Amino acid sequence: MVILPKKIFLTKGVGKHKEQLSSFELALRSAGIARFNLVSVSSIFPPKCKIISKQEGLTYLYDGQVVFCVMARAATNEPNRLISSSVGLAVPQDRRQFGYLSEHHDYGMTEKKASDYVEDLAAEMLATTLGLEFDPNKGYDEKREIWKISGKIVRTRSITQSAEGDKNGLWTTVVAAGIFITE
Repeated sequence: MVILPKKIFLTKGVGKHKEQLSSFELALRSAGIARFNLVSVSSIFPPKCKIISKQEGLTYLYDGQVVFCVMARAATNEPNRLISSSVGLAVPQDRRQFGYLSEHHDYGMTEKKASDYVEDLAAEMLATTLGLEFDPNKGYDEKREIWKISGKIVRTRSITQSAEGDKNGLWTTVVAAGIFITE
């Protein structure tokens, strides 16, 4: 049996509760994916996979369905502690080739920095697969220019959820996910 996702959507959410597991459940609800049995997979964006909206993607899925995803998750019960979870995506120009998804969770990283970081990570993984040469110590914008000139990486994107730990010490959980659709 071959399971090859045809579509993907990105989503994010945040939840707060006195119990850590319940805060995770609330974050999944916030992201719109709590009603599925989620199975985390590694970082390959399938060839010819189409990126769709969350709203469209949810119409293909059923309550209780086993759904493959790339997910990042972070939690804290420390008041005011900044947490973030991000999923990045790098798509090759030649859609017959696979791309990459990356996930990252962090403490103290702003939403913007986490988004940039995870996009950079996905693009670097794709660039090395495509044989593109670059200096890993250069900034993302400099590397992006090299990749753009090469014509081999068509686009990158990311989704990030950040939050500060609840001021009263409730568990705060953030999730970001790429949800695969196989039908």
